Amino acid sequence: MENIFHSQTIWGILIRFIMNLSFLLILIQILYFRYSKKEKFMFTFFLIGIIVFFICALLKDIGMGLGLGFGLFAIFSILRFRTRNFSVKDMAYIFTTIGISVINSMNMQEVPIFGYLIINFIIVLAVFILEEHLKRNMFSKYSILYDNLELLKPGSNRKLIKDLSSRTGLNILWIKIRNIDLKRNIAELDVYFKE
Repeated sequence: MENIFHSQTIWGILIRFIMNLSFLLILIQILYFRYSKKEKFMFTFFLIGIIVFFICALLKDIGMGLGLGFGLFAIFSILRFRTRNFSVKDMAYIFTTIGISVINSMNMQEVPIFGYLIINFIIVLAVFILEEHLKRNMFSKYSILYDNLELLKPGSNRKLIKDLSSRTGLNILWIKIRNIDLKRNIAELDVYFKE
């Protein structure tokens, strides 16, 4: 199995491709979709991972695998500024997809199959840990217009949070005053809460 895995025959490439596809499924289907709930980029991420893998695997004999992988990422980052904007998190997933595909396409004789599995597992585990950390420390923000200016006075913060929490049904943690319009007797507030 080890010899077939490291061969540049169609079977060696297909075995590495199956491993690559398995880790892309974990990265994109399980982690990305679970935390972002965005279906629209899943097709793109899978396609990028598959194409990058085959380009790098087939050009490995020419010695362009690694450079081509990072060159493709450079092209995608340039495209980011010329097309519809991706979030920073989506760009990180694109880079991770390309990185996993480039790593799995490389035919390094000195790295056994188990080594590839460990490297892929570390990458996927790092994404999971970072997503969990972000989930625990991420707050949502909502802008509202507020009509009770009496509660905006210093020392009324707890009453203000209680009033806004009961009105909105949100577990509000803190509030930022953006603007006060004394003519209309209204204030624009940013409320921060955990979902």
